[in-house]
Amino acid sequence: MRFKAYIMNEDDVRRALIRISHQIIEKNRGTENLCLIGIKTRGVPLAREIARNIKEIENVDVDVGELDITLYRDDLDKLGLDPIVNETFVPFSVVDKTVVLVDDVIFTGRTARAAMDAVMAIGRPAKIQLAVLIDRGHLELPIKATYVGKNIPTSLKEVVSVRLTEQDGKTEVVILEKM
Repeated sequence: MRFKAYIMNEDDVRRALIRISHQIIEKNRGTENLCLIGIKTRGVPLAREIARNIKEIENVDVDVGELDITLYRDDLDKLGLDPIVNETFVPFSVVDKTVVLVDDVIFTGRTARAAMDAVMAIGRPAKIQLAVLIDRGHLELPIKATYVGKNIPTSLKEVVSVRLTEQDGKTEVVILEKM
């Protein structure tokens, strides 16, 4: 893959997450019965950052969990005989809560669908909302993000790469082109 375009720097990502944090508070009229669950891998640090923002804005600690969707994917057979399963860590009840799933990019909607199935296996929330840093289009399922940091129309030959300090050493969003 080769570099095509620089989309967001660290400050852009920070501002987008602050905006999403405010939108979550507004849409839910506060933080009561609210929890955040990051979809592994890059959704987890994004969820933690949103929780820090909400703490700064509302002075309220919001529960944050980590969700591995591997076993809920609709292409599990393509992952081989022994797919790598990471730990799901949701140390709180989701029953009757507003669960905000957090991910870096929404593309086809299949990851979001798998995440909803995984949450429903844990318990029955009152609502499930979806927050993504980037919506790149090309949905294959009738799923739409509730909160979007930035819409980036892309071609199918392009890949949106969200890089976060926790995993990649720096925070930025770039578009790569498949060769």
